Amino acid sequence: MAFWLFKVEPDCYSFADLTRDGSTVWDGVANAVAQKHLRAAKAGDRAFFYHTGDEKAVVGVMEVVADPTPDPGDPAGKRVAVTVKPVRALAKPVTLATIKADGAFADWELVRLPRLSVMPVPEGVWKRIEEMGR
Repeated sequence: MAFWLFKVEPDCYSFADLTRDGSTVWDGVANAVAQKHLRAAKAGDRAFFYHTGDEKAVVGVMEVVADPTPDPGDPAGKRVAVTVKPVRALAKPVTLATIKADGAFADWELVRLPRLSVMPVPEGVWKRIEEMGR
């Protein structure tokens, strides 16, 4: 099982929306590096749900429930999408400011490449975020 972080503007689609819907297709990812990561996501992987914009925080955990498929919104057929479902909300959102203040996260893409919308999460980082979100 691999770990990921998927980012979205909560005004566009929030963790509450995902919880209400029960699952969603994570599509519309155009960045080539983010697409590379999305192609590597497999059913059973876990992903943090990250609210961008004013909130800038990890707010929940999702499960990837289907391997990548063609992105239905890409007429060129080059991009992929994955289906995800909610696992649980974090009891306490873990903000980007908190993450940046902790040197243990200095090499993580969220700190180094903040505009990347899909990124891997090393297992140690995953565990630390989980602890911080309790």
